[in-house]
Amino acid sequence: MVGGSQESTTPANTVQKTDAQWREELTPEEYHVLRQAGTERPYTGEYWDTHTEGVYQCRACGAELFTSNEKFDSHCGWPSFWAPLAEGNVRYIHDRTLGMERIEVRCASCDSHLGHVFEGEGYGTPTDQRYCINSVSLRLKAKDAGPEGTPQS
Repeated sequence: MVGGSQESTTPANTVQKTDAQWREELTPEEYHVLRQAGTERPYTGEYWDTHTEGVYQCRACGAELFTSNEKFDSHCGWPSFWAPLAEGNVRYIHDRTLGMERIEVRCASCDSHLGHVFEGEGYGTPTDQRYCINSVSLRLKAKDAGPEGTPQS
């Protein structure tokens, strides 16, 4: 069972903004994925095949969500992780859209859509889970990055 419970209905939501504020701060693609639970096309996102060491933050609010230590190559076209940085950093919602039964993953700080988590696919990861996350939902702060998240020369 993902995250120890089937569903989390009470988000921590420490970041609360109006729809107008989100639209102003996010690009149209970011808004579509993060605020409207959209999905970027596979193999098009910035991080699907990145192997840079660092921490993946929520693109909407900056909360730390995943690390490169848990990232693995699933060959699905989106960044994949076998666990979040800390269980309380994400929340889970049963997603029954598109005629499928899935578990949606959201940022616990701002309630932005990140992607979905799947179990039992046989990847051989420590948790047997695949957090399939949209690149556009994330911002990578490289391990050897400066204050703005850019790699130091």
